Formats: sequence, C-alpha cells, structure tokens
Amino acid sequence: MKLEPFIAKPGTQIQLKDFNSRYISEFEYKDVYIPKDELKGRSSDLLAAGVKQLAEFQDKLYAQNAYALLCIFQAMDAAGKDGTIKHVMSGINPQGCQVFSFKQPSAEELDHDYLWRYAKSVPERGRIGIFNRSYYEEVLVVRVHQDLLEKQQLPPKLKKSKNIWEQRFEEINNLREISS
Repeated sequence: MKLEPFIAKPGTQIQLKDFNSRYISEFEYKDVYIPKDELKGRSSDLLAAGVKQLAEFQDKLYAQNAYALLCIFQAMDAAGKDGTIKHVMSGINPQGCQVFSFKQPSAEELDHDYLWRYAKSVPERGRIGIFNRSYYEEVLVVRVHQDLLEKQQLPPKLKKSKNIWEQRFEEINNLREISS
C-alpha cells in the first residue's frame, strides 16, 4: 500500500474534503502485489492470510514474554474501528488480548492525570492490547469541547493556561519515545 496520500507534512494545513473517502490503493506486502482493480475480489483471502499470520505472531509473543503489542485505533465515530478490530483480531487467542474502549472519563479517571487511564491499560508482556480511541483525544476532543477540560480535576491556573495543549502534546510525544 502506498502511504504517500495519507502523510501530512509538518506545518501543512489539511482539509478532509480534499481527500477521497473511497480511495483504494494497490496492495503490496512482501512478495505479493495486487493491483487495485483486483483487490476487492481478493480482500477476504488477504484478511484470512493476515489473521493467520497474526495468530502465529501472537503465539511467539506469548512464548517469549519479553514484549507487548499495543494497537491504537483512532478515528471518528462510525469510521469502522469496531469492525476492524472484530475482523483483524478474529483469529487470535482472546486470552492473550485486552481491548479497552476509551469513552467519556469516569469520576475516578478525572481524579487522576489525563494519561493515567491509558497507562493503567497498557498490556503486560506477552499480550496484545487494543485501544479503541486513545490519548490523542486529549489534545483533540478536549480542545474543542472545553467543558470536558473543566471537569478534569486540574489546578485553575493550569485550566486557563494557553500552553496546556502544547504541554499535553509534548507529554504524549515523550510517552511515545519512551515506549519505542
């Protein structure tokens, strides 16, 4: 799959209306190449092969017990996150997988740092964790819906800070660097 159509260069303004929501790419993986006009008829075969390979990888991940895998699904409502999780993860052992859906924070979650609920859900070694939504919403959704920020138990000075979004974005980037 060619990723260029989906990469936004830093500082670039993006308009979703400029992107084709029905975009279909050719498929290329290892030694397999399928032109986009043949892809639709072969998607079930490709999914089955990918699910089988994921199950094999899960067995190795569990046996080694040295690493964990975290899959983050971030998209708008009705974008297909649940269906993707259902289909892609259909062949793995459910005992080695944890799925967390992050909806509106609970009272307990609001009493902690905004990253706490994500950190406590990171999978242990040998397991696969799936986040249905993620900490990226803390810089997106909460910025648009200021009332959500007001519900967080933050010092008043921090709530009014114009730098809160830059600070959170930097914290998230630091979190990604630590886990890499």
